[in-house]
Amino acid sequence: MAFEGLSDKLESAFKRLRQKGSLNESDVKEAMREVRLALLEADVNYKVAKDFTNKVTERAIGAQVMESLTPAQMVIKIVNEELTALMGGSGSRLASASHPPTIVMMCGLQGSGKTTHCAKIALKLKKEGHRPLLVACDVYRPAAIKQLQVVGAQVDVPVFEMGQIDPVEIAREALKLAKDHGYDYVFLDTAGRLHIDETLMQELKNIKSTVHPHEILLVVDAMTGQDAVTVATSFDEALGIDGLVLTKMDGDTRGGAALSARAVTGKPIKFVGMGEKLDELDYFYPDRMASRILGMGDVLSLIEKAETALDEKKAAELEKKLRKNKFDLNDLLDQLQQVRKMGSMKDLLSMLPGVGSKLRDVDIDERQFDRVQAIIYSMTPEERAKPELINPSRKRRIAAGCGMQVEDVNKLLAQHKQMLKMFKQFNSKGARRRLNRMGMGGFGGFNM
Repeated sequence: MAFEGLSDKLESAFKRLRQKGSLNESDVKEAMREVRLALLEADVNYKVAKDFTNKVTERAIGAQVMESLTPAQMVIKIVNEELTALMGGSGSRLASASHPPTIVMMCGLQGSGKTTHCAKIALKLKKEGHRPLLVACDVYRPAAIKQLQVVGAQVDVPVFEMGQIDPVEIAREALKLAKDHGYDYVFLDTAGRLHIDETLMQELKNIKSTVHPHEILLVVDAMTGQDAVTVATSFDEALGIDGLVLTKMDGDTRGGAALSARAVTGKPIKFVGMGEKLDELDYFYPDRMASRILGMGDVLSLIEKAETALDEKKAAELEKKLRKNKFDLNDLLDQLQQVRKMGSMKDLLSMLPGVGSKLRDVDIDERQFDRVQAIIYSMTPEERAKPELINPSRKRRIAAGCGMQVEDVNKLLAQHKQMLKMFKQFNSKGARRRLNRMGMGGFGGFNM
């Protein structure tokens, strides 16, 4: 994940601060030198890193911090606030035209993920109740139109194309169609180049002057590091961009582009691509990202993922079954599938405060979920509903059916029994009384 290296180094610097009961000015300055080095190693622009640590130092050596009971925590709080400010302060959403459609011009260098992220953003808006339209304005790159049609079909969003004619004419005609058919967002997938050139910029300027987009979003590959800042500055000077979309933030990028691009251009990061799948796109929240960088977790994003992935109707049905101490293997399978929709287990756990840093060197085998599903799929409907029917001969059949050992089947059944035992304890009258006395009558989603 992005920022892992930065998080580790910041945690190391703050650990030394926490070990001191009181702080003096030299302690703070030494810690800020480490923070500056960590930022530079994370590919943050030198001037941005210097300005950032100067601001933190200026605030941290004030009497209020030095004389507080926990000065180290006060310094970390200041770093968190300044890191949030560095990345924009608050989240920034797409503009919304007073008279639809809202026109969004997507631009960027070739290979930055522009076409894919047109579809990603369109899918996100579609889930929010909008009617987006994708427009193929890249008429030069081989198969660019076809690629947009493929990703458009995958997210079930229509694609407007007129072949390899003038992109300005395509944009103009797409806008007419959008108005006639009630599309409220139009995404123009413009051409990119391997590098910035005058021909590319002139074409983008022509499209801009013709259709007057409400938003110009620059798609930047976070893996390019400092080059991302150069690209963002060039596009902003030529076009006047309104926001950034950072891609490949799930990779081993050092993350400096996220911190630098916003600070250098003054333009907000609006979206971050967190994976290759078309639903792996998040709105960018500076405060949440700052908390994750500092190892404080991101509970709000975790809750949003759960609300999106989990089925409320199924959750209500499961609650009723748990009240009756019933939880069969069909329920277990359903819960596994819903959790997997939320993303990798390591990513989910990293959003919990204090957990992320402890997981850096832990290898979580995501394939274990596939193995559990394979075992359950190898059972008959009757066996899933009544696991107690599974005798030794059935276990051998199930193991052969999923290509695993009988020991694996035994392990799953034992875990299921343990879960039933735990649910039974929660449903016991004694447990309910204890929880109610503690003011936790609704613990775990149950109204006890």
